[in-house]
Amino acid sequence: MRRREFITLLGGAAAAWPVAARAQQQAMPVIGYLSTRSPDESAHIVIAFRNGLNEMGYFPGEDATVEYRFAEGRYDRLSALASDLVRRPVNVLVATGGTAATIAAKPVIPATMPLVFAMGGDPVTLGIVASLARPGSNVTGVSFLVNALAAKQIELLQELVPRAATIGFLVNPNSPNLASELKEAQAAVAVFGHKLVVVEVTAESDFDRAFKSFVQARVAALFVEVDAFFTDRRAKIVALAAQYALPAIYALREFVDAGGLISYGTSITDANRQLGVYTGRILKGAKPAELPVMQSTRFELVVNLKAAKSLGLDLPTSIPLRADEVIE
Repeated sequence: MRRREFITLLGGAAAAWPVAARAQQQAMPVIGYLSTRSPDESAHIVIAFRNGLNEMGYFPGEDATVEYRFAEGRYDRLSALASDLVRRPVNVLVATGGTAATIAAKPVIPATMPLVFAMGGDPVTLGIVASLARPGSNVTGVSFLVNALAAKQIELLQELVPRAATIGFLVNPNSPNLASELKEAQAAVAVFGHKLVVVEVTAESDFDRAFKSFVQARVAALFVEVDAFFTDRRAKIVALAAQYALPAIYALREFVDAGGLISYGTSITDANRQLGVYTGRILKGAKPAELPVMQSTRFELVVNLKAAKSLGLDLPTSIPLRADEVIE
């Protein structure tokens, strides 16, 4: 989606309403939308969220208003953006695009304001909810536990590059999920007797240095942490992986759509559609404490044959056959 079209989407075409319709806007429920990502990279996620709202009978711009705030991968901005939405005020606050949005929003919202999240981290371990079945407060949402997929992703890398003795792991040390993802990755690599080389990136200028470090460490394949900072810069990561001839696996299909080799993980669009459904249910009167945290169950394997060819990889026939989608 082009930037101009997405700006129109976010605006809800409110500028075209007649005066009488605008006067009625005050009675509309207001949804605060907080994302760790940038607006340009979030169009498909926003559309999925709005589709979920539509399923519940809410159509932004007609009978609901959505206030958007995007941190653009800068976690230090999230708390201020969440506070801004609370002062608005909003009827329900939505946190998505990464676990950090939920962690930043929870301390600033009043106990009477519902918070609905879509996050890859474990909400129980992180202290967001008391339990998945009984959240027990004003917070609930959708969890897709991305770190629990590390074993499957490393297994796929092993199939792609069976002689890979050293696996690289690109991480953001500011990610709230890093500790659990690193633990899972280390355990998965150990099963195959491989070595894991961890390289941190916190700024745009770090990427070139990071990939040179992987090459110097004789990394044969790459595993990328799930992080909003990386997702918004997926084109750069994919380009560097191609430049240094490093086969890489990602948790999000967005990387493969950008030219990456392979991805295995939760369908983010489906998770955000579910986020919209839960938001609609709360607007209709459901209490967050009584809505169990949904666990996303839709997973997808996506393979890019063009990327495989450019890397000189002879893909095992089983991988394209198992794939949910093969990009030619």
